[in-house]
Amino acid sequence: MPPKTPILALVAGLSLPYISMHAADSSTNSEPSSVHVPFEFHRGSVIVHARANITNTELAFKLDSGFGVTTIHPDLVEALQLKRAGSLTIIGIAGKEQAGSFAGASFNFGGAIYSPRRVAVIPSDAESRRRNRDGILGASFFRRFVVELNPGSHTMTLHEPTQFQYAGKGEIISLEFPKDTPVVEATVHFANRPSVQARFEIDSGCDGALCLGHDFVEANRLDEAADSSRKDARQGVGGSVNTRHAQLHQFQLGKMTLDNLAANCFLEGSPVDDGLAGHIGMGVLRRFKVIFDYSRKRMILGAVQ
Repeated sequence: MPPKTPILALVAGLSLPYISMHAADSSTNSEPSSVHVPFEFHRGSVIVHARANITNTELAFKLDSGFGVTTIHPDLVEALQLKRAGSLTIIGIAGKEQAGSFAGASFNFGGAIYSPRRVAVIPSDAESRRRNRDGILGASFFRRFVVELNPGSHTMTLHEPTQFQYAGKGEIISLEFPKDTPVVEATVHFANRPSVQARFEIDSGCDGALCLGHDFVEANRLDEAADSSRKDARQGVGGSVNTRHAQLHQFQLGKMTLDNLAANCFLEGSPVDDGLAGHIGMGVLRRFKVIFDYSRKRMILGAVQ
């Protein structure tokens, strides 16, 4: 899903007191090259707010680099005057679900305009007892902007990719894109046996640290180290799957190492495609200031400020 809006637009008359904007050149009529948007953590997930195109209603979105498409809640289709544009299959951690595809959505993040070509509407979202979000910002959002998350200040900064330059001291990690979502190489270090290098999806929509597919768990005997008394279930599209808790001796991403990292070991199936060990969630990412720069196929990890 390539970016569809070539430049940030400042919307006249929009009043969002919690947002600040930085213009490329304040002495001209240049539109802002970056905006700062506050976010909050809700049950481990990053929630950001935007204004809808038609109603100017404030909507809450979950920021999810592991989701291949942006979604909107079924209740909002009529209010936002979205037009049906076909259907697609959403593949989740526990199965598949057919979703409607709709055109005509546009969202304003304090002057940063995001107009995805299509948004998905997942029928099961309407069955939720509690509606704690209005949608999910998926792959095309990350392609539209360079997305910078600073957990220390709870701020998301959106940069124009063509104007973004990085000159900091953060760890630059290469990203691969077998499909819509980013994949990195990382290493699991064991206490008394050889380390294992594997490929992991980056999933900011996961509230855990690591989720590991059953094949990877079994091949590396992690099931032997898993705590059978600590069972859990991970929720997602298609339902839920059972997991067990384990502690990894050390996990290395680039030059960054994390000791005694918690992992959810899938008892069957996997949260990711074949060939991937699992995914890296916000339990890891929130320890850093993270820059998602899809235009240059890289992720940058820096110190939280």
